Amino acid sequence: MGTYKMIFSGRLEFGSERSFLQVVKFYEHRYENYYRKDILLKAEDIFEESTYSLHVQRHIVESVEKNWRNTVNLIEYMAEFATAGEFKAWMTAGGQMIKQRLIEPASEKAATQAYLKGRDLVDSGEEEKAKILLDQAIEKFERHAHAYERRGKVNFRLKNYKDALYDFTKSINIHPDNPEAYIGRGAVKMVLEDYKAAAEDFQKATKSSIPHQPIYWQARRMKGECHIRLEEYEKAAVELKYVTKRAFKEDDPNFPWRKMAFSNYGKALLETGKYAESVNAFNKALSLSEEQHKASGDAESFLLRGIARQKAGESDFASDWKEAAGMGSKRAANLLQSLA
Repeated sequence: MGTYKMIFSGRLEFGSERSFLQVVKFYEHRYENYYRKDILLKAEDIFEESTYSLHVQRHIVESVEKNWRNTVNLIEYMAEFATAGEFKAWMTAGGQMIKQRLIEPASEKAATQAYLKGRDLVDSGEEEKAKILLDQAIEKFERHAHAYERRGKVNFRLKNYKDALYDFTKSINIHPDNPEAYIGRGAVKMVLEDYKAAAEDFQKATKSSIPHQPIYWQARRMKGECHIRLEEYEKAAVELKYVTKRAFKEDDPNFPWRKMAFSNYGKALLETGKYAESVNAFNKALSLSEEQHKASGDAESFLLRGIARQKAGESDFASDWKEAAGMGSKRAANLLQSLA
């Protein structure tokens, strides 16, 4: 019987002392009698009486599959009594994902149903309708961290940045281990050009996620972009080196952003004097066909690849400037004129 690396993280909110004490009693009974202590989370380590919640910041343990399955099943049973929250479990071996589970409340409680319906509408792009339902979820249960996070996403899309900032911060205050809220708040701060604070939020997003999650790599990519904006090119190169080495599948939300990641990585390498590596990064950026920032991005990539080629001693750098100038780059046109 082999052992696996197992990771548990999450929070479930029960809303009242009565519900909380009932859940703790159920947990301890099943722990002792039903599962014979073959559970990887002890009641005294995970229940918070001050907030009437079950909270696991991050628990990493090596064990057998039976104990992972027992633990997940018991948490799923607890979720039946919760009003809000989510709990994640992963089982890995040799750096590869074997199993993963997302557990969240799905009861008929008004706050729970309003959130689930509102979340679905956010995902389908119906922001105004989603906001009404998310408002209802928060009114019914004020500690609904995920409803605040999704409402923040809605406000961000609607360009209500002050409201979005409030919602994401509220979500973080309730559930400080939720990477989605940090990503959201960081995105708002980028729009507001507070890149230092945004980078700090993206760092917190990586700390509250794992490399098996797409959001981990999204946070590193966006943090790298913040460092570019701050002209902190060494720091940018560190983040983007790992992002650009990652092989994203087509259904990964990071897949369409590879072009931008390689372009920013090339820029960071250029500014730190690694010219040959910079050329390679721009080669990769220009070989990709993602649509994000394609027109302006390609013009800048040709411009900067030409500069990197010139500094690396390559002879055909001017052809890149011609391409960039043809795409409307005034700087490339000026550089070509300087060669005349």
